[in-house]
Amino acid sequence: MKQKLLVICLLGLGLALTAHAHDLFLKFDGYFLQPNSKASVRLLNGSFRASENPIARDRMVDVSIVNGAGGRANPSAANRRDDGKLALLSLQTGEAGTYVAGVSTKPREFALKAAQFNNYLLHDGVPDILAERKKNNELTKDVHERYSKHVKAIFQVGDARTDNFKTALGYPVEIIPQQNPYTLKVGEMFEVLCLKDGQPVVNQYVMAGREVIGRELPPLKNARTDDKGIARIKLNGIGKWYIKFIHMTPLNDPQINYESKWATLTFEVR
Repeated sequence: MKQKLLVICLLGLGLALTAHAHDLFLKFDGYFLQPNSKASVRLLNGSFRASENPIARDRMVDVSIVNGAGGRANPSAANRRDDGKLALLSLQTGEAGTYVAGVSTKPREFALKAAQFNNYLLHDGVPDILAERKKNNELTKDVHERYSKHVKAIFQVGDARTDNFKTALGYPVEIIPQQNPYTLKVGEMFEVLCLKDGQPVVNQYVMAGREVIGRELPPLKNARTDDKGIARIKLNGIGKWYIKFIHMTPLNDPQINYESKWATLTFEVR
């Protein structure tokens, strides 16, 4: 009983604290673009609806665009700029096809008090590490964490659907669609492959959600990957969708307790 009360108190305290955890998303105003046109994509550092601060350019290890013909390009720094609390990437579309945009960041380290860390695990989709901390009586233990974030967006240019949506960018963690999201309809199942260091991640906890203009975000959909690293998300409505996971590993290091690698994927369902 005392342990249960301790857990409740810690998690309650965490709700009142400002957590470190920020998601990172590549988000278009609209994911359907015209061929041979200019566009921009926002890099949101915070939530799917708002950015709390821009990502510094020197943190971006890779910025890539895979076009409709399958060619991969790395937009120069001249195509990136900050706009208040968010970063913007300008791009030029070419021929019709399904495109991929990606950004990968350098690792960073930070320290968190135990209650903040527990709250972050609870709300950001890392239940296995939280359960492990409970089991090992570590809920009162402060932590140092190393983290990096690796994000992608799938967008459609013109009418032609191409297979480039499944291009792997080689990021430390990555979400790869198994079907072209722009061939799917509301009510259908969307399968995604979750990778870490190029290998499928088994039993990974995955979260998904969507935004509909003029409406609040519906409740998150959660899933687990199977023995092939595949998670299945039912597309239960229109809107701008995201799928995300955090792969966290305990480290046997006196300076760093955990390493986390974050992956997100965004797209739109009409």
